Amino acid sequence: MFVRRLALHDFRSYPEVEVELEAGPTAFIGANGQGKTNLVEAIDYLATLESHRVASDAPLVRAGTERAVVRAELVKGERTALLELEITPGRSNRARVNRSPLPRTRDLLGIVRSVMFSPEDLALVKGDPSDRRKLLDGLTAMRTPRLAGVKADYDRVLRQRNTLLKSGRTNRQMDMSTLEIWDEKLASLGGELVAARIALLHDLAPHLGQAYLTVATEAAENRREVSAVYKSSAELSGEDVESVRESLLAGIEERRREERERGVSLVGPHRDEVVLTIGDLPAKGYASHGESWSFALSLRLAAFELLREDDDDPVLILDDVFAELDQGRREHLASLVSGAEQVIVTAAVADDVPKALLGHRFAVAGGQVTHE
Repeated sequence: MFVRRLALHDFRSYPEVEVELEAGPTAFIGANGQGKTNLVEAIDYLATLESHRVASDAPLVRAGTERAVVRAELVKGERTALLELEITPGRSNRARVNRSPLPRTRDLLGIVRSVMFSPEDLALVKGDPSDRRKLLDGLTAMRTPRLAGVKADYDRVLRQRNTLLKSGRTNRQMDMSTLEIWDEKLASLGGELVAARIALLHDLAPHLGQAYLTVATEAAENRREVSAVYKSSAELSGEDVESVRESLLAGIEERRREERERGVSLVGPHRDEVVLTIGDLPAKGYASHGESWSFALSLRLAAFELLREDDDDPVLILDDVFAELDQGRREHLASLVSGAEQVIVTAAVADDVPKALLGHRFAVAGGQVTHE
């Protein structure tokens, strides 16, 4: 799988731009602030329907305009597909495949798959639990697009349940008889999400361990292994959907008084954590900068290997990665990923990019993208 053509209209800094791409490695080279990351962000957005840099769609639309359009021609084996996504902040986005409208934007998920590694990924190790939950949910949706709908339904139920709890906290005379209905819905949808997350971590584990041993050379020397373990907000009696659902209901019942006092839902996948460890210690708070960087990169490489194990290679994006690595690690990383069907790299200077990944090279400056 690879993207053959990318066209942007009023996306980020680009009024209009069109880039012809090829399989193999491609490098976008240019000074900071010239729009390199905007190009790869557009590709990743088509795959995930989320930005790795911002939480809302508004910054994706060029200042002074109302909407942005991302178009990409995708090649998968002998087949091609034209994907189009119209981004309109404050309204529902719209998607089309081969000029035909999709009923829902999320129906685009799974058509193009990508794995992006960027400096923001340090948050996977050092950031809040929400950063790690987002990683799991995004990867799960790419593998099983139906679960994106389950996540959207869960978020809707969570908002409505929280509204009821908050209202009951301020008005003690309020009828709370409908709370049990929301408990059931929260536990049913939450059971699917948690079971999917746990299954994903099981599938990811061997790839993660191997990736870390490969990326962090000091890990092999010290025989330090890494792990990613799911920590639920409820005491789980099992890992299948029904067992998780029952465990969530039991957890909700146990903390019902506390929830009503605080006016917020305290049990469910929105409160869960993924505990990352290096050796016997949690990575967060104990890992050095270099270890954290290696762990974050290993998580992305493990995701890449898992997706290519499921199907064709996803598009691999390395955004401003090599400036953080010494020459030896640059070459080592290049040897790991150079065989991917499509690798897209961004860098401020060409010397930071190993020769194996320079491939098709574009200069990015002043809003222009020029093939070199």
